[in-house]
Amino acid sequence: MVASLTEGRKRDGSERVLSVTAWDGLPLSVRAWGRPRDCDVMPLFCLPGLVRTGGDFARLAERFASQRRVFAVDYAGRGQSGRSPDVRRYAAEACIQDVLDITCALNLERVVVIGASFGGLLAMGLAAARPALLGGVVLNDIGPEIGQAGTAAIQSFLAESPELQNLEAAACHLRKRLPHLGITSDDGWREFARLTYTPDGNGRWQPMWDVKIARLMAAPVPDLWPFFGALVHLPVLLVRGGSSEILLPATVARMQEMHVGLRVVEVPGVGHAPTLAEPLVLSALDGFLSARD
Repeated sequence: MVASLTEGRKRDGSERVLSVTAWDGLPLSVRAWGRPRDCDVMPLFCLPGLVRTGGDFARLAERFASQRRVFAVDYAGRGQSGRSPDVRRYAAEACIQDVLDITCALNLERVVVIGASFGGLLAMGLAAARPALLGGVVLNDIGPEIGQAGTAAIQSFLAESPELQNLEAAACHLRKRLPHLGITSDDGWREFARLTYTPDGNGRWQPMWDVKIARLMAAPVPDLWPFFGALVHLPVLLVRGGSSEILLPATVARMQEMHVGLRVVEVPGVGHAPTLAEPLVLSALDGFLSARD
């Protein structure tokens, strides 16, 4: 089946939700901001973390939507996209194929990819599979080696399916489970909870992802350095949380040796992963995108 695009509903502000039918018939949800104005300005194409959704990029999109189109994906099994009985449908290889199909359905010939965590790994895969698609890449707290201490904590979080009574309980749960995030206000935690859990038919708040996805983390991790090598001829901005247990300083150093033009921005006191709303990161993004245009 060839991927097809359907104009979906409008959400708050300028955000639209599009639906792309994947190669196997599964519906994939894509958020879109902005309108085409200048064909010389590359769109932003945002890839979230392993069980995150395109909603994580809403604030970032609002900042840049007046300048360029912005798209953000819900992978299969996450957010508003369809679910599959086969957990392999959620793996990186299938996600890369979905992303390629989505860019074709949206008629995107060249984009700047922002990849958070798992999304950054997909960006490396895209660089290997279709290098002409990428005009630049932003990697958010991810590299070709992944810290094992951080991996174990993430796997435990992904596998749990708490039935939280309300939004406040969801925010409290996240504050306890993920204290390393750079969220400093009650409103910030509530917003993050809305992007992480959703109420079911009984009013309980449950994960926005198929919890079977946690099984994927038990598979052996291949050598990812050759995939990072596919980025060495592209402009790359690397964002690291200063307290991250996923992207370790030794990995960053080796990445800089391989990619001599790699720009690194570190957010002090923040773990995995920065929100990209930090002033230090936004300033770096402004410069990086201006240079791409």
